[in-house]
Amino acid sequence: MPPQVTPITCKWVYKIKTRSDGSLERYKARLVARGFQQEHGRDYDETFAPVAHMTTVRTLLTVASVRQWFITQLDVKNAFLNGELHEEVYMQPPPGYFVPNGTVCRLRRSLYGLKQAPRAWFERFSSVVTDAGFKPSAHDLALFVHTSPRGRMLLLLYVDDMIITGDDSQFIEFVKKHLNEKLDV
Repeated sequence: MPPQVTPITCKWVYKIKTRSDGSLERYKARLVARGFQQEHGRDYDETFAPVAHMTTVRTLLTVASVRQWFITQLDVKNAFLNGELHEEVYMQPPPGYFVPNGTVCRLRRSLYGLKQAPRAWFERFSSVVTDAGFKPSAHDLALFVHTSPRGRMLLLLYVDDMIITGDDSQFIEFVKKHLNEKLDV
C-alpha cells in the first residue's frame, strides 16, 4: 500500500431476482464500494453527471410521434462498471478474498458506490456515441443528435437507459450494434 493512503472498504450486495409471477429468476451479487468514505480532493474531484430533463424526454417522444418515427429503448447492463477512473482510488480487497496484509486494490474502473461513478459512466458513454458520429445538444447534455444526408437520429440518455429515434432505420440498427459491442446493452 502506498504511504499516506487510506483505502476505502467495500461490501457484497446480494439480491434475489424474481419473475413477475414470483418464481425465482436468478441470484445476483454485486461488489459495491463504500463511497461515503471517499474524501474530496483525494479520491475524487468532480461528481456531476448530466441526466436528461423530463421536458426533453416528453419533447423527444412528441417529435417522434408527430413524425411517425420508430422509437426504441435500450438499457445498459452494469453501466457504472464501464467508467474509467482518472483519480487514484485504493480499496481494501473484497470480503472473502484473502491477500497478504497491507495489500490493497487500485481501482482503474468505476464501481457502484463511488462518488464519481455516474460522471465516469457518462464520460464513457459520451465518447462511445461521439465516436459513432453524434454531437451533444446545447439544450440538454444528455441528448445526442446525429445528422446526415440520409436523415436525423436522436439519442437520449437517462442514467443507464436510452431512447433512440429517428428517420434512418439502418443507422439506428448500426448504432444499436455499436453500443452493444462497446457497452453491452
